[in-house]
Amino acid sequence: MKKGIYILPNLLTSGSMFLGFYAILHAFQGDPLRAAVAILFAAILDGLDGRVARLTRTESRFGVEYDSLADLISFGVAPAVLAYTWALKPFGRFGWLAAFLFLACGALRLARFNVQVGKTDSSHFIGLPIPAAAAMIATLVLFVHRLDILLTNRSFVILFLVYILAFLMVSSIRFYSFKKFGLFRRKPFSTLVLVVLALVVVIAEPEIMLFSSFCLYILSGPAIYLRKILMGKKTEIEKEEEIAEEFLI
Repeated sequence: MKKGIYILPNLLTSGSMFLGFYAILHAFQGDPLRAAVAILFAAILDGLDGRVARLTRTESRFGVEYDSLADLISFGVAPAVLAYTWALKPFGRFGWLAAFLFLACGALRLARFNVQVGKTDSSHFIGLPIPAAAAMIATLVLFVHRLDILLTNRSFVILFLVYILAFLMVSSIRFYSFKKFGLFRRKPFSTLVLVVLALVVVIAEPEIMLFSSFCLYILSGPAIYLRKILMGKKTEIEKEEEIAEEFLI
């Protein structure tokens, strides 16, 4: 701290935190669309600050801690308030408990991530990242507005989704981190074509495609987890069959 702090990555982190605070204000003012968009832009800045720090070799322990505090506001408090004011309020106690559980699990997820930095494989996250959980709520708001879906007084699907997101954040299920994607490395020409095509599709229907993308990402973790369990059971059965064959021989 006596040597100073790095300005650029921490400035991006401050921008992400500002957007989270902006989202909270608009959620309380009854403007869920602006709140949702602010959370998504906060997620973009949150993704940039770490990459900028690594590229410019300006990583620091201070930056890690500051980023976690900003994440708790932008992706913990902001989406919890947004979900409550937008859809969970009619549930009364169960509604605000769901919002608080989302916030609490997000805080636990960040704390666990901090103590595991440098000790786990960086290609995967253990538990659903809190920015992805927040983005899921934000894109759901945009998706419902885009399709002009009329929410009933008690939207049990949204209540259930908030509980599921909270559970996934503190679970041991692994999610791909995209940190080893190698954006600045040489890739096949077909990769560029696919990226451009994906951007065109997202730009054509951003609300639908972003919501679908985050749904697939969140489902990918449990799907891979179940696949490993099934493969493990299959391996155990094969071993038992081999032992039985040896015994018969």
